[in-house]
Amino acid sequence: MTRPFSRTRRLLVLAALPALALQAQAQSADVANWPDRPIKLVVPFPPGSVTDRIGRVLGQRLEAALKQPVVVENRPGAGATIGSDHVAKAKPDGYTILLGANASHAVNVAFMKLPYDPVKSFEPISLVAAVPSVLAVKNGVPAKTLGELLAQAKAKPGGFTYTSAGIGTTGHIGMEMLSSMAGVQLLHVPGKGPAQALQDVMAGHVDMLIESIALTAPLVKSDKVRALAVTSQTRSPALPQVPTVSESGVPGYELLLWFALYAPAGTPQAIVHKLHAETVRTFADPAVRQPLVNDGVTVVAGTPKELADFQKSEIEKFGTLIRKLDLKLN
Repeated sequence: MTRPFSRTRRLLVLAALPALALQAQAQSADVANWPDRPIKLVVPFPPGSVTDRIGRVLGQRLEAALKQPVVVENRPGAGATIGSDHVAKAKPDGYTILLGANASHAVNVAFMKLPYDPVKSFEPISLVAAVPSVLAVKNGVPAKTLGELLAQAKAKPGGFTYTSAGIGTTGHIGMEMLSSMAGVQLLHVPGKGPAQALQDVMAGHVDMLIESIALTAPLVKSDKVRALAVTSQTRSPALPQVPTVSESGVPGYELLLWFALYAPAGTPQAIVHKLHAETVRTFADPAVRQPLVNDGVTVVAGTPKELADFQKSEIEKFGTLIRKLDLKLN
């Protein structure tokens, strides 16, 4: 028995086929000709940040490989949410891409309702880099090792202060994780960005902070702050004499910043694969890798699926940690 309207529906579908074919051909032509105009690489952090530096290295190499300008656009704010949301809502044609981070794609979702879905709103392209942080103290702190600092903090609950780039940042989470694992109480004095936080430690206004090794190592080497530990599981080539938190009496502690390349959801896979191939080629070049390694950056370029799987595991990890520590934005 013929269902009602089935013949009409078939006629409508047949009538639409030529238009769909033309649309598919146009999309194929767009992908085949990509890129034929400048590409915008959004960095959701301010100029001078480690993310910005990695983004500019990548942008220069993509520009040379793709033979089109790659314009790095800084869109900081709201813990990397503003720039990420801009890319999430951009046309998925390969001309707007994002250098995201654990803040924008794993941490923030545990703190707030985001204007984008960190998984569904993006096409993963490649994990790019991981960066440890440094637990650094002002020069006036008497402790010479992390073990000594923790012992003094236990004897004087709330007697030591720490700062961070802001509530909910990786430095804030990392210090609260350390406090919980070591069984100490520290007083948080939030800063307004990493530059101010570092200035406050150098000036002696607060005792310590956890901040990216790329920003902290130059200050350690110039004796403006003292490094007690790095947050990776192994020592960093940027500060090889500084032990890890784990080997300093808090076994199992690890905190890494990570950065990854994304496109808006729906970007054609041919474009995603081309961007992935050029990203991997960029960071396989020793001339690119070694300066970053010297500054403590670990290059970890991988496949889109590896990034997708890693990101989902990080969302779960940070969500569990933030709930366990009962951290709030206000």
